[in-house]
Amino acid sequence: MKKKRVALLGATGSIGESTLKVIAAHADRLELASVAARSDWRKLAGIARKFGVRRVGIYDGDAFAAARQSGEFPAGTEFHGGPSGLAELAAMPDADVVLVAVVGTAGLEPALAALAAGKDLALASKEILVLAGRFVMAAARKHGARLLPIDSEHNAVSQCLEGHPSSAVRRILLTASGGAFRDWPAARLEHATPADALRHPNWAMGPKITVDSATLANKGLELIEAQWLFGLKPDQCGAVLHPQSIVHCLVEFNDGAMLAQLCPPSMTFPIQHALLHPDRPAGVSAPLDFSRMVSLEFRPVDEERFPMLGLARRVMETGGAAPAVFNAANEVAVGAFLGSRIPFLAISRIVEQTVALVPNFEPASLDAVLEADAEARRVAASEISSLPTRI
Repeated sequence: MKKKRVALLGATGSIGESTLKVIAAHADRLELASVAARSDWRKLAGIARKFGVRRVGIYDGDAFAAARQSGEFPAGTEFHGGPSGLAELAAMPDADVVLVAVVGTAGLEPALAALAAGKDLALASKEILVLAGRFVMAAARKHGARLLPIDSEHNAVSQCLEGHPSSAVRRILLTASGGAFRDWPAARLEHATPADALRHPNWAMGPKITVDSATLANKGLELIEAQWLFGLKPDQCGAVLHPQSIVHCLVEFNDGAMLAQLCPPSMTFPIQHALLHPDRPAGVSAPLDFSRMVSLEFRPVDEERFPMLGLARRVMETGGAAPAVFNAANEVAVGAFLGSRIPFLAISRIVEQTVALVPNFEPASLDAVLEADAEARRVAASEISSLPTRI
C-alpha cells in the first residue's frame, strides 16, 4: 500500500499534536513529509527528529533565524521561512495532502498554494474560509483539489451527508459546548479572566479558539465555514448547545429525519477520518462506552448571553466583506483580552462596533478582502485603545 504523505502546517499546536498521534498510529498508511510552526522551533525540532522530517517551515522571522543556527534539527534540514516559506512547503510535490492548522488567517497563503498545486487540503483553520471563502472554493474547483474538513463539526457533517444530494438537506445544526462560562451566572462574566476562559470543560485547544468557544464566536465562524463547504444558504446553518460534546452535528433532511455523528471529544477522530477516508482502521482514541451511563443534553443558544453568535449570523447574511471584518476584529479583540487589556464582555462590543464602522462591499479580488481585513484590524485596535486602561 502506497503511503499518503502529509504536509503538516501548525505541527506544534493542539491540532498538530493530534495529527502526529494519528500518523504515528498508522505509520503503514501515513508519512510526514514536512512540518511547520509559527514560532516554537524547539518543539518543531523534536518533531522533525522523531519523524525523520527534513523539510520545515517557521513563520516567525526571529524564530526562523534561531532555528537555523540551533543545530537541533536533523542534518540536511531544508528551512523555509515566513508566509512564503509555508506556501512553498504547501506546494512541494512530495506531499499528497496539506493539513493547515495555523491559527488565524496566516494559513490563507499556504492553503491557496496547496490548492493551486492540485493537492488535497485538510482544513482546520476555519478563518481561511471565513476570510476568503469565495476565492478558496473557486481555487479548489479550478485545480480539481478536494477540501477535507478537519473541524469536528464539519467533518461530522461531511460524514452525515455522504451519499445524500445537497437538495435533500433542509438544514444542519452544529453543536456547541458553551465553553468555560456555559454555567456561569451572567453577572459573573464581568469579572471573567483569561485564565478562567481557558478552562474548557471538554476540549484541550489553543488559547484563541478556547476563548472563541467561551464567546461562541467559534461557532459563528463555523457556521460561515459550513456555508462554503457544503453549499448552503445562511438560514440552513444553525447551532445548538450540547454540553457533552459527543454529538458533533445534526443534519435534518427535507422529510424531517435527522442524522447525527457521535464520538468522544478528541480531534484524532475527525483527523483520522479526513486523512484515511474511505478506510476506517482502528482509531487512536478510545471510542464511546455505552456500557456506562451516557447522557446527551441539547438546548437552544441564548443569543443575549452569547451575542457573538447572533452577530456572526448577521454578517453571514450580509455577505461581502462583512465576515472577514468580523473575523479580523475578533482576532484583535481576543488578543487584547488574552493580554488582559480588555474585559471579557468587551470582546463582543469591539467586534460589533468594528463591523458597524467598516463599510461593507463585495470584494472583486483577494487583495480587496485582505484590505478589508487590515482595515478591520486598524478599527478594532483603535476601539480598544479608546477604552479605559484595564488593570
